[in-house]
Amino acid sequence: MMCRFFRTACVVGVLGLAACQAPARQPDVAAVLVDPTPQSRAQLVRAVSEILGVSSVTLADDALTRSSTLLMERSPARDPSGVRITGRDYGKPETFTLVKSGGDCVLVSGRDDRRIVLTDATCRVASP
Repeated sequence: MMCRFFRTACVVGVLGLAACQAPARQPDVAAVLVDPTPQSRAQLVRAVSEILGVSSVTLADDALTRSSTLLMERSPARDPSGVRITGRDYGKPETFTLVKSGGDCVLVSGRDDRRIVLTDATCRVASP
């Protein structure tokens, strides 16, 4: 009975030491895209569309290349002839942030902190 206790205590102790020595996750750092390619732009469009739950979005070619923040506004309502319907727009823009997390470029949703790794993108830490 005493042997079983010591064996359990040893296993718990070893696991505790292993957890203490696990590498700490590096904090996220604001980032910008470097030399975006058609593939990285397409992946960014897919990521934003997925987070917003829409089929497609339109982004500028230089999105996230100068700033780590991306604001997305909904398209304004239009009548059947294509004329914009005037009135108040109560929807807030969606916010996204590009961060460098370890070696990955990660798009983070401001709404729910959802994260999508942009494997086709290259990014660097944003200048302050």
